[in-house]
Amino acid sequence: MKKIFFVVGLGLVLSLSMTAQRTVSMPQSLQKLLNAEYAISSLYVDSVNEDKLIEDAIKGMLESLDPHSSYTDAKETKELEEPLQGEFSGVGIQFNMNKDTLYVIQTVPGGPSERVGVLAGDRIIYVNDTIIAGVKMKNSDIQKRLRGKKGTNVTIKVKRPGVKELITFRITRDNIPLHSIDAQYMLDEKTGYLRISRFGAKTHEEMMDALHELKKQGMTQLIMDLSDNGGGYLNAAIDMCNEFLDRGQLMVYTEGQNSPRNEANANGWGNYKDLHMVVMVNQYSASAAEIFAGAMQDWDRAVIVGRRTFGKGLVQRPFKFDDGSMMRLTVARYYTPSGRCIQKPYNRGDKKAYENELLDRANEGEYYSLDSIQFNDSLRYTTRLNGRTIYGGGGVMPDVYVPVDTSEYSTYYRDMTAKGIINQYVISYVDKHRKSIAKQFATVKDFDNGFVVTDEMMRDFIAKGEQDSVKYDEEKYRTSENLLKAIIKGLIARDVYGDPSAYSIIINHRNRDLQAAVEVLNDRERFDRLLREGNPEYERLVKKSGK
Repeated sequence: MKKIFFVVGLGLVLSLSMTAQRTVSMPQSLQKLLNAEYAISSLYVDSVNEDKLIEDAIKGMLESLDPHSSYTDAKETKELEEPLQGEFSGVGIQFNMNKDTLYVIQTVPGGPSERVGVLAGDRIIYVNDTIIAGVKMKNSDIQKRLRGKKGTNVTIKVKRPGVKELITFRITRDNIPLHSIDAQYMLDEKTGYLRISRFGAKTHEEMMDALHELKKQGMTQLIMDLSDNGGGYLNAAIDMCNEFLDRGQLMVYTEGQNSPRNEANANGWGNYKDLHMVVMVNQYSASAAEIFAGAMQDWDRAVIVGRRTFGKGLVQRPFKFDDGSMMRLTVARYYTPSGRCIQKPYNRGDKKAYENELLDRANEGEYYSLDSIQFNDSLRYTTRLNGRTIYGGGGVMPDVYVPVDTSEYSTYYRDMTAKGIINQYVISYVDKHRKSIAKQFATVKDFDNGFVVTDEMMRDFIAKGEQDSVKYDEEKYRTSENLLKAIIKGLIARDVYGDPSAYSIIINHRNRDLQAAVEVLNDRERFDRLLREGNPEYERLVKKSGK
């Protein structure tokens, strides 16, 4: 009887509590959620972590909405925001892991490590008396030890080739810039090349500095490479668009059920409104990258080259909580000047299908053949200046389509890449030949023209793969040989010269998208015709509505 009375009594207390809570004016659905949480935390058979319970509830609600609304805890939020903020506090090195040893690839010019004398090629053995070499420590754990608040100290001990004893450095952490630009250089006497990897807080400033330098070197036309650029801050894309458009031209607008239309228009103060330009994109170009490419296409301002972009056109508003966690809620969609919504279709709550969409495109042949693509006639739009036809339906379809080249891909290449053999080989090679390479080739250009990846080097590379259980396959190796040599050469150049552009300078000789961009830019008649009339090949790919 006592047990029965206890259960009934507790039920009465719970009922009264819920009744009392309902006296507070709130939607019935919200009260239902609060009651559920109260019941679980008060009555569940085992102990419950209420914080996690609430987090899981938030995640569940967001997952039912759309693919991009999300919740991150405090740690995840910091990691997500850091690459976009433009800087973090640390020691200022770029490193790579060869097996279980950290090698310094380069130091940040003027950064804390360079100031105390750390050199490229140094192996960091200890961080604050904690050994990090030979213990298979995760990169993230090493970063935690090296990063910290500006002004704090960290002591490292390094092994330097040719020096018997470990060298001790006491480094005062400082702000370290995170750059958005991966490469900037002149392709020829008049063509500048600029590769932007993300849209962060300082991207516009970096772009302007880069364009200024390229202009001093003779740039009169530009290739803006946004391939693999996953986006970032909307304002960064708007600031970039502003440099290339005339006063009053609409750059982008956003609109949602509870968010009235909000437009961003160019102010006319841009410095590069007349610069001939091609924008490179691919299937991994998303969000802010699509805003920029869409605006340039819609105003007939640039020729877009590559493949259809990712199709991310939902605007997230961040809501930060007191504990440092954050909810990113989709509040609107963004539209290009012609009225296209770049967001690709999705079914609410079906995140798996959304994540597999790129794979579906590949299986349907979209990356490899133009004939596999169909445009829906009901999603026809026209550009704002010349009235040429463009299509919506998800992503930005380029004016010039370039298929993916798979002729040099093999499972041998895949395995050597996946196991990190390429990086391991390059690290060991540069470790032995850094000084001789720098002495023989004074600049990256000299290296590009004169350095050859020899057969002997490739034999050593193959042997390193076999040591790590990647079986040599002659036929598959020959398929990928030239590609592997190019990647190895590019990575050696990057590590020896400490120049972020070095890898791109080497590998871009084989970049089909870039070759197509150069051809279009140098054929002014074709360039103008594309901006005036669009791509005539696309008309035969139009699927009529209802058919």
